Amino acid sequence: MYAVVKIGGHQYKVSENDTLFVDRQNVEGDTVTFEDVLLIKDDNGVKVGTPTVDGAVVNATLLEEVKADKVLVFKKKRRKGYQKMNGHRQIMSQIKIDGISLNGAKKAAPAKAEKKADTAEATESTDLSSMTVAELKALAKERGLEGYSSLKKAELIEALS
Repeated sequence: MYAVVKIGGHQYKVSENDTLFVDRQNVEGDTVTFEDVLLIKDDNGVKVGTPTVDGAVVNATLLEEVKADKVLVFKKKRRKGYQKMNGHRQIMSQIKIDGISLNGAKKAAPAKAEKKADTAEATESTDLSSMTVAELKALAKERGLEGYSSLKKAELIEALS
């Protein structure tokens, strides 16, 4: 069983008991949970997320924080006598994958829907922001606003709300 996980903007193919060096993880404690699972292959087949697999979780243990190899930055301007050498060592976290689970986490999408249902003004402002400029201009024309043709999208939303 393996999974493809998005960690810090990078995608990693992981399986149980793998040890990885990833970008620094700012977490309290020793356990880390990654919910951005893009693909899982197990005995039942392959599950590909759109964009993530619902309920899939990868659990890991934070082993230590180390510095990566030094990257040299050399600047030079020819015929001017200018040259400068710098170095940089990125801090990385070493993690060990404990397990891959298909029924670990619930997504927060239903909570957003409840939040929108609480206030009518929030729904109206999100509806206006999701509309195109042409749709907003048509709505301004229906409501009888004047001078809407030269307004930008943000100004149209402000005038209509």
